[in-house]
Amino acid sequence: MNPHPAIAVVVSNTLAGIGLRSILEKAAPTADIELFASFREFEAADPERFFHFFVSAQLFVAHAPFFRAYRHKTIILSSGDPRLAGTGMHCLDVHGNEEQIVAALLRLQHSAHRPEHARPAAVPVPQLLSEREIEVLTLIAEGLMNKQIAQRLDIGLTTVISHRRNLMEKLGIRSVAGLVVYALAAGYASMDTL
Repeated sequence: MNPHPAIAVVVSNTLAGIGLRSILEKAAPTADIELFASFREFEAADPERFFHFFVSAQLFVAHAPFFRAYRHKTIILSSGDPRLAGTGMHCLDVHGNEEQIVAALLRLQHSAHRPEHARPAAVPVPQLLSEREIEVLTLIAEGLMNKQIAQRLDIGLTTVISHRRNLMEKLGIRSVAGLVVYALAAGYASMDTL
């Protein structure tokens, strides 16, 4: 059995699928993300093994009975269409920037705490973070900019930049959105601070 949760991205637009897979890899680094260009490919890949399905609105409409049967796993990739929000299905508006999409993913994850959606254990930190790095990480998760962090912690701007660079190196994360996801998963920040 695969120890990592598997997530399916089912979209006919390859570029959109690759972009979402990239965001999901940052947001859920322990998950295996698989991309499918058609419902037929997805169906042949044993849908039962997937923790979640991210599906385009067009494919959802074309195969609604199937996806409704997996309501707890399905997330419709919408463009803010209010008709989809009224379906009772989980929806993700894909017209936001990366940080907005990651925040929406975290809200979806936060609202989906059921036994079948047990969170995998946090990824072990390759090196321990210093107390100051944790402070910087927490403030990054709160949305503060480098200059604001420097003022809050009464340290130099270059020191903040060094701590941010060290955090990214130690954690293997390459974006602010990824740092926010890590801070939430590790308990250094809460959804209330977003």
